[in-house]
Amino acid sequence: MEGELSGPDVWNDQQRAKGLNTELSRCRRDVELYHRFIKELEELQVTSELWQESKDGELQEELHAGFQRLLQQIEDFEFRFMFSGPNDRDSAIVSIHPGAGGTESQDWAQMLLRMYLRWAENKGYRVAFLDHQAGEEAGLKSATVEVEGDYAFGYLRSEKGVHRLVRISPFDANKRRHTSFASVDVVPDIEDEIEIVIKDEDIRIDVFRASGAGGQHVNKTESAVRITHAPTGIVVQCQEDRSQIKNRANAMKVLKARLYMRAQEEKAEKNKHLYGEKKDIAFGSQIRSYVFHPYNLIKDHRTGHEVGDVQRIMDGDLDSFLESYLKQQIKS
Repeated sequence: MEGELSGPDVWNDQQRAKGLNTELSRCRRDVELYHRFIKELEELQVTSELWQESKDGELQEELHAGFQRLLQQIEDFEFRFMFSGPNDRDSAIVSIHPGAGGTESQDWAQMLLRMYLRWAENKGYRVAFLDHQAGEEAGLKSATVEVEGDYAFGYLRSEKGVHRLVRISPFDANKRRHTSFASVDVVPDIEDEIEIVIKDEDIRIDVFRASGAGGQHVNKTESAVRITHAPTGIVVQCQEDRSQIKNRANAMKVLKARLYMRAQEEKAEKNKHLYGEKKDIAFGSQIRSYVFHPYNLIKDHRTGHEVGDVQRIMDGDLDSFLESYLKQQIKS
């Protein structure tokens, strides 16, 4: 790849050159990770030799902890080979919208956003807000974030759908049980990999003043951007940046990603007869229930995977749900 990218004519085809450059960067990261594993293994071997000579208790604990840490890192690396989708290694763009129910659903959407932010932080991914509209009393009306890093989309694509919450509402003076819904949409960030052509006559661009927190400049100028794609009805908006130009660029990136995923889903729908089991890829399908009352349980309706420790999951420990979904996809 390095040899090809150093060729005199490689940038004549910029799209292909960008793809090569992206893949080269990924390969370099994998090789660096491999060498890091080797180095850590060598350090553990030295520690093991020292322990065998001294039988020191602290050295034994250090050796055990180091071995467990390296083993987990290698298992995480091997798990990546379960990703088989064409865009699984891409970054992800995650959008969250509350369902009907006012403040209760908006608060649930905020809880989901916090869960994904905690998960991304634990994974070492970088998160950038593209849009965030706060609710009137609590929660949020909508939020779109970019989760940047290898395999972010591969992990998070399992989260697309409707998430259901059952709890005693903190906003109900009578302490009644409420059921709330919020939808999560996940698309890959394909801006530098796949060329999506959008005709100027197919889109309408509106600019308006950004709402919510963001400083005096944000609220006094029309920096927020909304783009409507007439042929499909897809609407995206971005208002997190103070620059209208940057918000427009981010909105176009999200629109391109959604158009790409729409095309992929339409293709899958046409070819569904090739699969033994029909895959429900429609946006709006209920995928998971989070029950906080009268008992504690989170259950994924697609895989049957259940966890009783609700707080741990809401704090971002999502891996068991993500992995069970991926394993099911491989088996089917």
